[in-house]
This record gives sequence, structure tokens and C-alpha cells, in this order.
Amino acid sequence: MAHHDEPKAGLALLLSGEHWKRRFALWGGGIAVALAAIVFAKASDAAFSVFRGVVAHSPWWALLLTPAMFSLLAWITTRGLQTTRGSGIPQVIAGLDLPEDWRMRNLSLPVAVSKMALTVFGLLGGASIGREGPTVHVGAAIMHSLGARFGFRDPEQSARFLLAGGAAGIAAAFNTPLAGVVFAIEELSGAFEHRFSGTLLTAVIVGGVVSLGLLGNYTYFGTVSTGLPLGQGWLAVLACGALCGLAGGMFSRLLLLAMEGRPRWLGRLRQRHPVLLAAACGVVLALLGITLGAGAFGTGYAQARELLQGHATVGAGFGVLKFAANLVSYLAGIPGGLFSPALAVGAGLGHNIAALLPGVDPTAVVLLGMCGYLTGVTQAPLTSAVITMELTDNSDMMLPILATVLLARSASLLVCHTPVYKELALRLLAAEGVPMPVADDKETR
Repeated sequence: MAHHDEPKAGLALLLSGEHWKRRFALWGGGIAVALAAIVFAKASDAAFSVFRGVVAHSPWWALLLTPAMFSLLAWITTRGLQTTRGSGIPQVIAGLDLPEDWRMRNLSLPVAVSKMALTVFGLLGGASIGREGPTVHVGAAIMHSLGARFGFRDPEQSARFLLAGGAAGIAAAFNTPLAGVVFAIEELSGAFEHRFSGTLLTAVIVGGVVSLGLLGNYTYFGTVSTGLPLGQGWLAVLACGALCGLAGGMFSRLLLLAMEGRPRWLGRLRQRHPVLLAAACGVVLALLGITLGAGAFGTGYAQARELLQGHATVGAGFGVLKFAANLVSYLAGIPGGLFSPALAVGAGLGHNIAALLPGVDPTAVVLLGMCGYLTGVTQAPLTSAVITMELTDNSDMMLPILATVLLARSASLLVCHTPVYKELALRLLAAEGVPMPVADDKETR
């Protein structure tokens, strides 16, 4: 009898008004997230183009524009918009374990709009930040708000809409649907319910269709045709996995130490004079750009693409320069993410490693450097591998990429024992007096 009842139960579920209401909410949310991501990307590119035009006239303008914009953003974020600081991914992770009133304050539509606007202004000032992390924050906020409007307010349903929005956000930002799903599983939730797979896929697919219809079928870094034969080429796997993973872990470790208030003088300055600290960070970034190269500014997308396409216009020090520029920009306490600058740093480091391996295709080494460093920063190897393959439309490098990200994660753990996004989320939870269920995640990841 139970077997005869199963088709009826399935039909009843299919015809359920609650079922279709959830579907419509997810479809509408996927469309809204995709549209927001497209607008965000276009505005970000336009803002940074303005900055590039200014510094092309005279690089010394950066010494005025960058500190002024950093100061303005720091001042704004101390006036009720603290939740817009940083990448936004820790806020989404923390939101999964915090009550609905916190979500309504920190993952609302006004916060999403503010996050986009302030990140765009950051790029107008030349900040070395990405928009992908903020797009996750925006996507989660849009989906959560839409779910609440459709009546899905209980904690479990609300958390599912947050995850779906975050997945749709990363997928729309990079045009990488599979990476969006993997990111939600590995980075946002750390777990996966079989019955939730359709929710994630629905949001990501709808958002992807909208992006495809408006922007066409494109690959973020263009198609990269390269391979890595067995033998000497796999020395690049060892080098990129170890060195880029260590560098990524060091970046995260330095960032977390600064967030803890160490060294003490930095902690006191951050607490008492956040606007002054932001201005100082802006001065440092401007000087890096003036003395070492304009690659210090912006997301680093153009430089990473050039390195992948074999048309490098940056010097051997680009990777180290971008590392410092990204760290300084994040320490300023302004809105902005880590993904694009991390890929640029990894491309620069891979370019350096390629110079030591003359018998190996430099493009392949640059690609491995990107996924190795991104893994080192995030300690999310599957997400890094899938993003790297989807961004370059390259499946021939699957095995070398997978080997590199696993090595990079192990190397990163030597210097940074907790994934950076999870640690920052843990601190948000601690500030609310809520213990974080995934606090021991470092033991299992």
C-alpha cells in the first residue's frame, strides 16, 4: 500500500500551492539576483574606468583620490552601515545561525543596495577589491527578502533562501553555475541536504538563463587552451600548490590578526580612529600604485587575463604588489571582496613560478597559481577548482588543478588554521552571543 501511495503523495506535492509559491519565489529571486549582478558588474567596471582615466592623466591624482574615497567610505560605514564592510560572505555564513531579526537588519534590501553602491565607490577610488563576495551578500539579501515577502519566515526556510541567494550570487558574478552550487555547499553551509539540491539548482539555473540572455555565452577570462603532460610539468603542481597555498594562508593569517587588533597600535587606531586608518591605507595603496605599477589598483582582472592569454604587461613583482594592495584595501574597513584580487595575485605568482620551469607552458602554471592561491586564501579547494575551470573553459587541466588545490589547502593550514570566512563569521556570532556550530570546522575541512 505504501508503494501505491507514493505516486499520489508526489502528485499532491506537485499540485500543492505552497510548493508552487516556493518555486515562484525562487524563480523571481534568481532573476532578481542575476539582474542585480549585471548592474553591479557594469557599474563597477564604469567606476574603475573613471579612476583609470584620472590616473592616466597623472598618477599623482591617486594620492588625493584614493585616501579621500577610503576616508569617505570608512566614515559612512561607521554611521549605521557597519554590516556593509568587507566581502559580505561572513555575514551570510553567520546569518544561517542567527535569528530572523538579525537577518532582517543585516541581510535586507537596503543593505544590499548600500553594499553595491559603496563597493562601486571603492573601485572609483582605485581600491584593490573584488565584487564577487559583495555579490554573494547582495544575492543572499535579495533572496531572503523575497522569501520573507512570500511568507517563508521560519528559520529553516529562511536559511535555505539565504543559501540559494548566495549560490546564485557567485554564479552570476563569474558566470559559473556549477561553482555557485559548490560554493554554497562547501563555503556557505559546510553541509548539503539532498532534498535542498533542487532549491539551489533552481535559483542558479534561472539566474544563469537571465545572464545568458542579456550578456551572451561568455567565459570570464576567455577560453584558455593549455595542458600539463606528466613528468616535468607536474613540478608546477608541487610548486604552485605549496608556494601559492602558503602565500594564500599567510594573507588570511595577516588579515585575521589585524581583525583581532594585532599589532596593538593597529587595533587601537582601528577602534578609535577608523577614518584616519582608512585614509592611511589609501595613502599606502596610492604609493604602491605610483611607485610599483597601476596593477595595484582595482580588481586585477585585466592583468590576470593578460597573463592567462600570454600577453603579460606586468612585471615580475606583480603578484607581491597585488598581495600588498589587497591586504591594505581590506584593512581599511571598506566594502569589497577578495575573489578577483586573489585570482590576480595567484596569476602573478604563477607567472613567477613559470619563469623557473622553462619547459612548461607558462599559461598552465599561471592557471595553477590562480587556483592554488585562491585555495590558500579561502581553504575551499573544490570551489577554487571548479571556479578556475569554469572561468577559463578548460577541462584538460582538471587533474593538475585538483592536485594543486589539495596541496594548497594543506599548505595554507600550516599558517592559518581556520578558513578566513568561517573565522570572521564566528566573530560575528560571538558578538551576538551565539555559539557557532561549525566552530570546529578546521578539524574536518
